[in-house]
Amino acid sequence: MCGIVAIYSPEQPIAPETLTRAIERLAHRGPDEQHLWTAPHRQVALGHTRLSIIDLLTGSQPIASEDEQLRIMANGEFYDFERIRCELQARGHQFRTRTDSEIALHLYEDHGAHCLDQLRGEFAFVVWDEKNQTLFAARDRFGIKPLFYARINGTLFLASEVKALFAAGVRAAWDRESVFQNLFLSFDQDRTLFSEIRQVPPGYYLEAKAHSIRLARYWDANYPRAKDQTNHRREETCVDELRSLLDEAVRLRMRADVPIGCYLSGGVDSSSVLGLAGRHTEQRVAAFTIAFDHPDFDESASARATAAQYGAEFCPVSVTEADFADLFIDAVAHGETVHYNAHGAARYRLSQAVHRAGYKVVLAGEGADELFAGYDFSSHALRASMDPDGMFRWVRLLLRMMHSAGPGEHRIAERSRWLARISRMLAFPPELLDFVGEKIELLQSLVSAEFKQEFEKRDPYREFLKQFEWRAKLFGREPVKQVLYLWLKSLFVNYVLAAERLDMAHAVELRLPFLDHKVFEFTRSIPATMLAKNGRRKYLLREAVRPFVTDEVYRSAKQPFFAPPTTLRVGNPMYKLLQELLRSRQAAEIPFIDQSAVIKFLDQLPRMDDHTRSSMDPILFMMASMCVLQNAYRL
Repeated sequence: MCGIVAIYSPEQPIAPETLTRAIERLAHRGPDEQHLWTAPHRQVALGHTRLSIIDLLTGSQPIASEDEQLRIMANGEFYDFERIRCELQARGHQFRTRTDSEIALHLYEDHGAHCLDQLRGEFAFVVWDEKNQTLFAARDRFGIKPLFYARINGTLFLASEVKALFAAGVRAAWDRESVFQNLFLSFDQDRTLFSEIRQVPPGYYLEAKAHSIRLARYWDANYPRAKDQTNHRREETCVDELRSLLDEAVRLRMRADVPIGCYLSGGVDSSSVLGLAGRHTEQRVAAFTIAFDHPDFDESASARATAAQYGAEFCPVSVTEADFADLFIDAVAHGETVHYNAHGAARYRLSQAVHRAGYKVVLAGEGADELFAGYDFSSHALRASMDPDGMFRWVRLLLRMMHSAGPGEHRIAERSRWLARISRMLAFPPELLDFVGEKIELLQSLVSAEFKQEFEKRDPYREFLKQFEWRAKLFGREPVKQVLYLWLKSLFVNYVLAAERLDMAHAVELRLPFLDHKVFEFTRSIPATMLAKNGRRKYLLREAVRPFVTDEVYRSAKQPFFAPPTTLRVGNPMYKLLQELLRSRQAAEIPFIDQSAVIKFLDQLPRMDDHTRSSMDPILFMMASMCVLQNAYRL
């Protein structure tokens, strides 16, 4: 795990201080060492800041090939690298280091872009190909590791975080189009909140030559059509195969030359990772758990029982409302994106505690809900997918499309006919539609008149769907698989996985066994009847990991990771901070917020009942995050 910066300037020489400034902004990602390399012709410069995890002595980067025509630097991990290394050595390749990153260099040397087919892990890397005058960059299949880029006046900049691009001289400004999309929770895969800065989408590579940049997809989360799924396979066989795949994914992620810990909640996802991790180490695993000071959100008691059963060292991390207020600004600035709840500050506090305990690597359970439809918003689609008599499925879909819209759908239809239509097709829960419709209506009252007019006739959800071949990817699939595909393409990569930058703010590498692509390629063909059974979601997962979790966890219901609502108790430190930020001069400088309307809204909060007021948290945090970004980066 590291930070990378690459600059490719075929038309004018690169100033050394440009690379230096950029890589210094990523020192938190790799505090162990920094190395810079500039080509003799000064058209290419590579910078790497390293968090030493595998090969602590000889793993410095960038790494050159045998003939020094290729150089690589990587962020993340390539799993099962020792087997691949042996195969490459048998073909005559000579290695300079013992690090996992070097296998990607030699695979690229042999196969070019097709090297990605053989790589397994969480990664972003850059290769400079001197012979072909080509800069090649790639991001892992799910987008676990970030990779941002900008092309300014013929110069291409790439970096692990946006702040490094700003330091290199890229203009810091809002991207109004992206803000418009973010306000309505619809995201282009390659956009960011910042003008002229894009990201390499998950499962894509970028290839740059002197006068061209090309993005190409090498992998996608393709779900099979319902008729092609593995309905004929016995449940016991699927359980055994899933257990074996998960065990292998965890085993591979236990490879490190430093101690490894786990993030642990009270749920089946992280508990099963801890239970499996203990099988592959003789060391006692440290289990880090957030302990909220609100009983409805605190899972530490269940986590403590899991840690005790599997002999892990239980490390509770207390997080209070005062901690939210103390850490929120730093968390947003490091995360470079909007927050919708205080859980970003909680994650920031958690990784801070891991770092202080002396750990660089933790395993976690993110990705299980994406594989096994564990979220509440997918519950209706899951039930619709479990129709035992498939001949009636499309009739029922047609009836859903024709039935009278509820109040939430009416509100949504006023903003987006596409979202209203697709929400019926995908069987979104009515309560979710009511919530989204209400918040869309409120948001429209808080943005400036100019901004509202600029995007008045634009449908953000239609444009979201246009960015990929949605008909080919969705039609014929079970409704729940359609929902999961859209989730993977939107909030999951642009919000959930963006927490990587909160971990790396404290030099903590997160490894996610459930997002092993071989695990996904097995689970995507599992029919909905195995995803849920007898009213229990994630049924197949629970059966597969039952030997590695407590009975309480095996039977427990899903509890999403959310911090206690800040607005539930008026006057707490985080509530006061939100008020201060939204009433501040920085808020007045944001070009798309109507601060007078926001202040009027803030004045109404104390008069709302507890439930209504706490439901406003996402909007308050979203706008406050924009205030922080405005100030932190002088946008």
